Amino acid sequence: MSSLPTAGPLDAAVGKVFRRVVPLFVVMLICNQLNRSNIGYAQEHLEADVGIGAAAYGLGAGLFFIAYAIFELPSNMLMERYGPKIWLTRIMVSWGLVSAAMAFVQGPTSFYVLRFLLGAAEAGFFPAIIYFFSRWLPSSHRGRATALFVAGSSIAAAVSGPLSGPLLSLHGFLGAAGWQWLFGLEGLLSAVVGLIAYTRLDSRITDAKWLSRPEQDALAAAIEQEDEARRSTAASGSVSRWRLLVQPQILVFCVIYFAIQLSIYANTFWLPNIIRRIEGTNDITVGLLSSLPWICAVVAMYFTGRASDKLGRSKPLLIGALTVAAAGTYLAAIVSPVLALVFLCVAAMGFKSASPLFWTIPQGSVHPLALASAVAIINSLGNLGGFVSPYGFGLIKEATGEVTWGLYALAAACLVAAVLVLFLRRDRVVAPPVTLRETVGEKS
Repeated sequence: MSSLPTAGPLDAAVGKVFRRVVPLFVVMLICNQLNRSNIGYAQEHLEADVGIGAAAYGLGAGLFFIAYAIFELPSNMLMERYGPKIWLTRIMVSWGLVSAAMAFVQGPTSFYVLRFLLGAAEAGFFPAIIYFFSRWLPSSHRGRATALFVAGSSIAAAVSGPLSGPLLSLHGFLGAAGWQWLFGLEGLLSAVVGLIAYTRLDSRITDAKWLSRPEQDALAAAIEQEDEARRSTAASGSVSRWRLLVQPQILVFCVIYFAIQLSIYANTFWLPNIIRRIEGTNDITVGLLSSLPWICAVVAMYFTGRASDKLGRSKPLLIGALTVAAAGTYLAAIVSPVLALVFLCVAAMGFKSASPLFWTIPQGSVHPLALASAVAIINSLGNLGGFVSPYGFGLIKEATGEVTWGLYALAAACLVAAVLVLFLRRDRVVAPPVTLRETVGEKS
């Protein structure tokens, strides 16, 4: 085992990672969320211009996640082969170009195809970031880094409303509709950021010329010590990715994350529609009001991330966040439209905080040999919630004219997830053909 890394160089290296890499990842995730969710603001315009109704909109929004689930694990395997630097660049440029192509949607069929292609292009992005953190940051700093990174989705949601309104108001400029400007400009932005990322990222610590040699050695030694500590009770060898799917602990992770994603993407795609129930709103005011829940979520995520790192225990905070999400969502379903927005702010503080809190648990408990694959499996299956919630809300809206029953279902899902967190115990995560004896929940 390598000697204990010197605190000075290690702290300096960690600080440089936070200053150079984490802000870049936040910008990348902002672009990611803008391209995922901008259809929420264009929904009414798509229906008016190309005949995409509520059910078709919900299906198209959800097809993204079907493709994401199908291509997540293969993308993750290719990331391990080519490295995060090349693969993250490929992901960003390809999803940016596909998103920009949404400006040429002609009807439901082309809408479905492009949403599916967008999911395929984006697959592997989130696991690559989580894996990057596990290779570049000691465990004591990953909670804060993950929280800051995931906060990018809330920042994107907060700015997407105020940004979408002016872009939609470009209707008729140079002969293009406002929603075409929305998709085209935000898609091209992602492609440009992807090219910038290629110049700023390194796949290995030893490749980072922006770290001094003592800083490289200290950071690499800290990561290696943690890996060796987890390997001390496990054999070395190859890990069967597919057999991870039948491990009970991995399945529990998937169900919890599925519930979190249900809430996140129901609000991502349907929040503008819910806010339009408030009298006197238009594209600009809907965009501004839609930012409020996500602004509240950013603040909550920051403080829960710091609390997680300080306490070294994520599980109680995760249970609390899911309970808050359930309460806020339920109350939003039974009050007036104005009060519903208030309680959706409360709910967003819960379900958005739950996401980074959740990821600290598998990061700190799954064996290093299985981590990248486990994250890909959890993320891809959990992200199916992104198909179920928007499609389900679309069917409910088409049948009843409201989304109230959808909110009840989200509240119940969050409560079920909170209960399941209690069952994350010190179980073994087995990855045949090698038995990986891992202590799950050790820091939770």
